[in-house]
Amino acid sequence: MRLSTYFAVVIIGLFFSCQSSGGDEATKSTDIAYSEEAVKAEMIRSWEAYKTYAWGDDVLLPLSKTGFNWYEESLGISPFDAYSTLAVMGLDDYAAEVEAYALSFDWDKDVYVQIFEVNIRILGGLLAIYDFSKNPEVLAKAIDFGDRMLPAFDSPTGIPYHSVNLRTGATAGNKGEGEGNVVNTAQAATYLVEFGVLSYYAKDPKYYQAAKKASKAVFDRKSAIGLPGDYINVETGEWTNNWSYLQAGVDSYYEYMFKSAVLFPDPEILAMWEFSLAKINEYYADEYNGKLFYACVDMHTGEKVKQSMSLYDAFFPAVQALHGDLENAERNMATWDWLWNKYGLLPTRYLYADDSIEYANSELNPEIVESAYYLQQITGNEKYTAMIRQYWQDMNECCRNETAFNAVEDVRTKEAKDYLATYFYAETLKYFYLAAVDQEVFNFNDYIFNTEAHPFKKSHFNADSLSTYLGIID
Repeated sequence: MRLSTYFAVVIIGLFFSCQSSGGDEATKSTDIAYSEEAVKAEMIRSWEAYKTYAWGDDVLLPLSKTGFNWYEESLGISPFDAYSTLAVMGLDDYAAEVEAYALSFDWDKDVYVQIFEVNIRILGGLLAIYDFSKNPEVLAKAIDFGDRMLPAFDSPTGIPYHSVNLRTGATAGNKGEGEGNVVNTAQAATYLVEFGVLSYYAKDPKYYQAAKKASKAVFDRKSAIGLPGDYINVETGEWTNNWSYLQAGVDSYYEYMFKSAVLFPDPEILAMWEFSLAKINEYYADEYNGKLFYACVDMHTGEKVKQSMSLYDAFFPAVQALHGDLENAERNMATWDWLWNKYGLLPTRYLYADDSIEYANSELNPEIVESAYYLQQITGNEKYTAMIRQYWQDMNECCRNETAFNAVEDVRTKEAKDYLATYFYAETLKYFYLAAVDQEVFNFNDYIFNTEAHPFKKSHFNADSLSTYLGIID
């Protein structure tokens, strides 16, 4: 789900040892306080660091105390990602500052942006600002941005091209203009939630229908046994790789079928989800050494091609729990908790059959906290609060520095990396906070989160209007 993190980190190439990151001895305690107030205090501290050293840039580099941009020009991604966390924490002055920043932003930029990434972060962030504020000027900004994204979906298959120029509407593949018209499955079909919300508020079905066409284009090209591949040609609809899995590159394709079906009454999408979940359970689920894993398989045969897990697919227990499959959700969560405790953080990719790490870096990803939060809220079991408390303590011990927090190069050594992903503000701190507050502060059952943890209140979407505004035919 977080592909841009990789190219950003490769470009940055800066790293420091965790011991030299400037954290004080208080951050190394084995009994670091976990509470609503403690998480809010860290959000304030980390957000002030962004404002001081990187305001106007996309990303904070906390160790060098500078900013970094993904593209030729800043898109202000951290503020758009941070708003909904500031809002749910009741940090109204900070939230109002971001809202004003959003209104000042001009999207008429001669820059190619990756559709997947700006959808979940910028469009999702703008829509969250509107969902909280109901400021019509913010909605106008969201509509403007959505309109600038739409040309990417003008492909022979309806699957969006990798990138689009915000000024001209010209599209580009992942290797440059006119080249590399291959995207992964998540890039192809992670738009139903944001485009559905935009259609509802804009009262225009064109956005949701474009997202639905893209998702159906992927689903309709499933294999004979019902599985998608992981890379597809935007123009021909041909799969260019035959692996199928829950990991980054496919993950949010599944996530959005389910979440949009919860938020919007679309029977076609619901049927796609139910079919897909059955295939996940049939082919991906892998009982190994008494634990439940989810393997990579061949899309045509279902045979295992790799027994691995990436920290991104730790989102799935949350989806399973919300769907109502608590038995598998709890077993899956237990596997993730086991892996966390093995290293004190999750490595980006772990080969469970070999008991080895393939990619050792970790970016303070939120997915394991997200799933523990969902299970805490749905089951009421205190063990999930205990898990979250442990994750909080471990993250603070290794990754808190004098500025904010930092990623790590290797979960075994905790060697620090000079990077703080935008989703740390949007997701990681939000889920830690929400797991600590009362239902009166934030009622889990009232909201659906996009994959960047931007919350949308279910009651804001009138059931009688949804079908009309989204163009859904029963």
